[in-house]
Amino acid sequence: MNLVIFGKGFGKPRQLNLSGLSALAAAVGSAGVLSALGFAAGHWYSTMTGSGISMNEIAQLTDELHLQRDSIDTIRQGNEDTLDALAIRIAQMNARIIRLDALGRRLTVMADLEDGEFDFDSAPALGGPEEPVATGSNVAIPELVESMQSLGDQLNNREAQLGVLESVLMGQNLEDRVYPQGRPVNSGWISSYFGKRTDPFTGKPANHTGIDFAGKLGDPVKAVADGVVTWSADRYGYGVMVEINHGNGFSTRYAHNAENLVAVGDEVKKGQAVSRMGESGRATGPNLHFEVLKNGRRVNPVNFIRESSK
Repeated sequence: MNLVIFGKGFGKPRQLNLSGLSALAAAVGSAGVLSALGFAAGHWYSTMTGSGISMNEIAQLTDELHLQRDSIDTIRQGNEDTLDALAIRIAQMNARIIRLDALGRRLTVMADLEDGEFDFDSAPALGGPEEPVATGSNVAIPELVESMQSLGDQLNNREAQLGVLESVLMGQNLEDRVYPQGRPVNSGWISSYFGKRTDPFTGKPANHTGIDFAGKLGDPVKAVADGVVTWSADRYGYGVMVEINHGNGFSTRYAHNAENLVAVGDEVKKGQAVSRMGESGRATGPNLHFEVLKNGRRVNPVNFIRESSK
């Protein structure tokens, strides 16, 4: 291959004869130089104009990305704090539910309800047809907080209602226990009623201020209501007697005892043995003379015994 070179500095044209390896090396070198120049020009062009974004704009986008990342971190921390607060709130509500369950069990006992009617140790029975379950959740955390606050308000309301119910039941229970009701003896029979009768010692008409229960010597005599012992000694006509003040104007007397089992000032419970049946005082044999007083006036004890059997 002949290569002719023209130029002012050469005077007349020069001719180079390239053949074999020389021609191949020259061709490869020329191609390499042209490729390098083309790659450099393309890289510069694409950097400046090819994407349409300048270096300053890229820097601004990078700064914005950092700001967004910081904002996401702040939101994530806020969500974690909110979840911690919700966990504490749930724990508080759970503790209150435990207290309500305990109160419910106490009320069940106080109301003398049948076993199983109110079971506070197990979850309540539920039912209903099966419905499709929506996928995902569309409840936002603020809505969840609001719902929990509403549930807390409902718990406050239920707790107050249960407290009122407990007070009512306690009042009823206390009233039942201090109101004279029932028989003061487990066995025996009524040998003399309240009101007019023939006196067993004189044979003349007389007023009987209580009722008599005939029984065995030493039989237990029970208090018919809660109260405080105001008399425990011998008393004229009554023999050995116990008197109990029950409050609300009521008091009871248990007379002709063989012995008393309580002393003045003792607190007694309904059904507690306070003496043993005897024949002390004005008695013809082992019996209990039982009186009920309302505001200091003796009334018919039979009415209180009958009320207990209703």
